[in-house]
Amino acid sequence: MYKNRSRGFTLIELLVVIAIIGILSAVVLASLNTARSKGNDAAIQSDLSTIQTQAEIVYGNNNNSYAAMCTDGTISKALTGAQSANGGTAVTCSPSTTAYAVASPLATGGAWCVDSTGVARKANSANAAYTGVTTGAAPALASATATVCN
Repeated sequence: MYKNRSRGFTLIELLVVIAIIGILSAVVLASLNTARSKGNDAAIQSDLSTIQTQAEIVYGNNNNSYAAMCTDGTISKALTGAQSANGGTAVTCSPSTTAYAVASPLATGGAWCVDSTGVARKANSANAAYTGVTTGAAPALASATATVCN
């Protein structure tokens, strides 16, 4: 009776499937960008943690002074790695003979700051005062020559 009827999908069915695939791919791509940004932030935090560790080695090897720490080979590589992970923005490295602070912008906003007192935390941005709700919080790398994060 229906010998001439072809089997297959109608145009409407195909368009609905294509629309669903498009919506799903948009959701996946948005999640992928978020994951990539968080991965870059983790890389920045890791690089600055490396700087904290290496700075203490430099301090011990340099007559108890942090003054030349930013030119140390390991620290230079970590600074370059953090700069690469944050999209190319320069990382602030501020040493003195008795203290240091290093801050890098994060991909998700704000900055990550480490200093010679052992502090490692998120700040609003590099070279800007910290205005977060933290008891007793002082400026986080308030200037390019600051040597503390909090």
